[in-house]
Amino acid sequence: MRHSLLVRITHWLTALSVAALLVSGVAILIAHPRLYWGETGSFETASLIDLPLTLTYGHSGWGRYLHFLSAWVSVLTGAVYVASGLFTRHFRRLMPAAADPAYNALQRNTYLAVVFGLFPLMIVTGLAMSPAVTSVVPWIATMFGGHQSARTIHFFLAIAITLFVLGHVTMVALSGFAVRVSAMITGGRETGQEQA
Repeated sequence: MRHSLLVRITHWLTALSVAALLVSGVAILIAHPRLYWGETGSFETASLIDLPLTLTYGHSGWGRYLHFLSAWVSVLTGAVYVASGLFTRHFRRLMPAAADPAYNALQRNTYLAVVFGLFPLMIVTGLAMSPAVTSVVPWIATMFGGHQSARTIHFFLAIAITLFVLGHVTMVALSGFAVRVSAMITGGRETGQEQA
């Protein structure tokens, strides 16, 4: 299987932005390692979950800036990828009726769930935490139960995406890491029975 230049570029941009989002997300969590449900939350109120992280002040500033920048890189890259995939019918080969034999059913379903489920929910919950966005579109936070509820959901979506990435990298490693990564860099043909 060959990957188009657009797929390769969007793959690596997404990989870099997700890595930056995870690093900056941890920095933000270290600054306030508690999760709440509802509109507000602070150290003076009861939390839903206390994360086992050491509270460290000062990480939130750079973490928020990097998170914001990386999120928009991810959103724009994803928009280009999805638009291209719909236009070129890239996603059609993942549908059960016309399934590409290079992908098994679990891979197809997981991939589609991440692209069309987890990532969009991650974007919307991220927007629901933004006071600038919710001042214009208040219902976006309300539909999740408030700003802090959106943050808690965002956290668990991040865990799900992290598990997907770990599974994806593991499958790439098991099916021939050098060949798969080379194909995703150069666009050369992959060999082997299973596509990661």
